[in-house]
Amino acid sequence: MNLQEIVPILRIFDVAKAVDFYIGYLEFQVDWEHRFEPDLPLYMQISKNNLKIHLSEHHGDCSPGAAIRIEVNGIRELQRALIEKQHKYSRPGLESTPWESEECCVTDPFGNRIIFYEYKKK
Repeated sequence: MNLQEIVPILRIFDVAKAVDFYIGYLEFQVDWEHRFEPDLPLYMQISKNNLKIHLSEHHGDCSPGAAIRIEVNGIRELQRALIEKQHKYSRPGLESTPWESEECCVTDPFGNRIIFYEYKKK
């Protein structure tokens, strides 16, 4: 057995708010969207670099209020870029942790936390 990747699923409730946050603010791209019928809930894949996330309006897929951690290079630059965007609902800080990382946490409009982190250089 060879494990390949992990793709988190995050619950969303409003497609326009999800697009504003993930595509507009965090600069992911939409890879694909799926609905069983035009008025049914959306399931979509977004990505940035090699990272993939699934967003779902389906109530049985996952619970709102999840947290995922994403390792990055250049955490200070990322945090600065997010602050400069002047997003209406997000002004993330930068935190040094006891486990030797710096972290920048953003919360989407549905209560899901995305924690970007970088381990400190030794």
